[in-house]
Amino acid sequence: MRRLPSLNGLRAFEAAARHGSFTAAAAELHVSQAAVSRMVKLLEERLGFALFDRRANALLLTERGRALQPALTEAFDGIARRVEQVSAMRAGPVLTVGMGATVAVRWLIPRLSSFHIAHPEIEVRIATGGAGAPMNDDWTCAVLLGDGQWPGYEAERLFSSSLQPVCAPRLAAELGKPADLAGATLLHVSHWGEDWPRWLAAAAGAADQKAEPGTDLGIRGLSFGSYAMTLQAAIDGVGVALAPRLYSADDIAAGRLAAPFELAVPMVHSWYLVYRASRREDGGFGAFRDWLYRLRAEIA
Repeated sequence: MRRLPSLNGLRAFEAAARHGSFTAAAAELHVSQAAVSRMVKLLEERLGFALFDRRANALLLTERGRALQPALTEAFDGIARRVEQVSAMRAGPVLTVGMGATVAVRWLIPRLSSFHIAHPEIEVRIATGGAGAPMNDDWTCAVLLGDGQWPGYEAERLFSSSLQPVCAPRLAAELGKPADLAGATLLHVSHWGEDWPRWLAAAAGAADQKAEPGTDLGIRGLSFGSYAMTLQAAIDGVGVALAPRLYSADDIAAGRLAAPFELAVPMVHSWYLVYRASRREDGGFGAFRDWLYRLRAEIA
């Protein structure tokens, strides 16, 4: 059991010690100067030693007062911070959504304001996911790219997309036909090695040609760890990226990227809403799921 002296006395002492004045402490605590002086006096009697050396024109801390004041200031500051944090906590549901960084930055986050406007009571937290860490049970749900197979989880297909070459507008102006790519730097995503072979096969009129993932068909260029990095390199004029329209549409609309060719090939995988069945009734999940389904109409 804690043996604490009067908290009012400790507050009065700490404020007076910090300001060096009973009068200033009284103004901070919204009490009279006499009340502060009395509370400090009672505290000193309770402790059995003096905290202040009271002089005619000065209020000086004793050695014990100087030792006590910093710890009290830190403690009261900590209490004030914690109360402020707790007061700021949201009373509504918290929805934690896991997803890859690229789909979050290039598609979801630019559209998230519409969900927040419709459901301001739901706090949305975006967590990092992707191929390296496909699911986490701390998440309410996830939006993941894959084949729909996540054992132990529900997986609802949301949408797919198609792959189309994109590059900086000035570079696109130099590309009149797919054969012109022979002189361009092709930008790759390292773990989607089949993307360019499939598109080039379709462009050559051999759509039935099969390219095994990772097969080297003589395509040279630069390799990156994600579509996000690949698209940024394309925006910066490094070369031509082959990326899902889902990721490039906003940059094309803004003029940061251009699509030099109309040809697009469907992606092998799709995006899925993935979740534990037990999470279906979690606060905010139903509203978020309905919102995602309404967004499907804009996916090319």
